[in-house]
Amino acid sequence: MYKVGMYGGSFNPMHNGHLECITKAACMCEELYVVLSVGNKRDEIDYRVRYRWLYQATKHIGNVRIIILEDNCATKADYTLEVSKADTEYVKSQIGKHIDVVFCGSDYDENSFWNVNYPDSEFYVFDRDELSSTELRKNIYAHWDWLPNVVKPYFVKKVLIIGLESSGKSVMTVNLANHFNTNYIEEAGRELSEKSGTDTLMLKEDFTEILLTQKMNEMKAIEHSNRVLFCDTDCLITQFYLNFLKGDEENIKLSEAIDGINNYDLVLFLAPDVKWVQDGDRSEEIRDNRPMYRDMLGEIYKSHGKCFRYIEGSYLEKYNQCVELVNDMLNG
Repeated sequence: MYKVGMYGGSFNPMHNGHLECITKAACMCEELYVVLSVGNKRDEIDYRVRYRWLYQATKHIGNVRIIILEDNCATKADYTLEVSKADTEYVKSQIGKHIDVVFCGSDYDENSFWNVNYPDSEFYVFDRDELSSTELRKNIYAHWDWLPNVVKPYFVKKVLIIGLESSGKSVMTVNLANHFNTNYIEEAGRELSEKSGTDTLMLKEDFTEILLTQKMNEMKAIEHSNRVLFCDTDCLITQFYLNFLKGDEENIKLSEAIDGINNYDLVLFLAPDVKWVQDGDRSEEIRDNRPMYRDMLGEIYKSHGKCFRYIEGSYLEKYNQCVELVNDMLNG
């Protein structure tokens, strides 16, 4: 058992190989210091995100501490032994104790700065398999199982399905989630708009609850998604109905605020070209003027800078188009 150990990396992104090394190193030390290397001038994932991954993955262990080490090198190649010497002194000062052992994965050797700069410490190399951050970055979604669960939500793609009533979006959302073996969120307004039995008698607070619930459901669901999360409706759909039902200005402002923090990797607009079905309290006004209201909905998204793919055809044709577009997105 070592007293003080150290394990470092950029964790860009963190993968299961990193986590396995940290777990084993922590078992071999009284104290383990994980050094998060941050390249201020390199294109890396926000260091705060990477710090949280490390913290969430190790907080249960008890003897792991995280140190942030910043540098201003433009590339990793610029991070030479000479440059790293000053950083080594910084790490030693932060730990404040003799470092008995420096741990590394087998992607580093005895010539690396992790070994050369710590001559008074034992150099311990863990065998690593094919996992590497470099390979991960080439195609995250082809190597999804390499990612720890705490990392996956950061990379989940969000697909929004929109459309008028009776365009098939709710069924499409579930079908796509089933196809890609993942989860989805339902349209929050579907249930909440029926508190009075009809959406024509909705209260102001009903719209507020719909807008906030839809966003919170999305934030919770993404924690458990498999590569992609499918969302049935967003705040701009609610805004469309606020306009249609002559809703209040405060909730219009709230929908704008939520849209300001919303982002989707793909928006699928289902055309209202399938049979209209009365399901609950659907509007006959919209039924009788589907092209007009379709255009109004489209203009809301365009005016908010949202690009969408317009999906036409039979139910099967729409399904096939949507599956193809999602596959294209995941394959980059």
